[in-house]
Amino acid sequence: MQENLTRFVLRHPVHFVAFGFGSGLAPRAPGTFGTLAAVPCYLVLHHYLPLPYYLVMLVLAFGVGTWLCGRTAQAMGVHDPGGIVWDEFVGFWLTMVLAPPGWLWVVLGFVLFRFFDVLKPFPINWLDRRIKGGLGIMLDDVVAGLFAWLCLQLLARSGLLPLAG
Repeated sequence: MQENLTRFVLRHPVHFVAFGFGSGLAPRAPGTFGTLAAVPCYLVLHHYLPLPYYLVMLVLAFGVGTWLCGRTAQAMGVHDPGGIVWDEFVGFWLTMVLAPPGWLWVVLGFVLFRFFDVLKPFPINWLDRRIKGGLGIMLDDVVAGLFAWLCLQLLARSGLLPLAG
């Protein structure tokens, strides 16, 4: 079965991107592996894109992701396959908007995003159950990213942690 899924993902560029460039093929915790794969992408994007362009990229990644994820889920015949992790990429990138520099903040952003993505507190769980298709796949992770972003910003402004490190 895993071999068939791998072939399915690798044969079509839309599915390959929806599966986070293959990171969603991890047999366990594909969402975590997808988020891990989003980290180096974030580091490159953050380094080379000024904030306004980063925000435009995020909006485009959401729009394209809605289509990619919806098309892949439809081709698989499953509402929200666990291996589709483009939504994790976008959710993590959203978490990291205006994050202080340094690995501490990347790790905190990762942990906070995974926390909200796995736990799915209201309204994330509501969105996950009610909105179908590509928009539903993307939207719950974007809201998890917003929750994680808010927590990260509160931590950064609290003075409890160093702003660089």
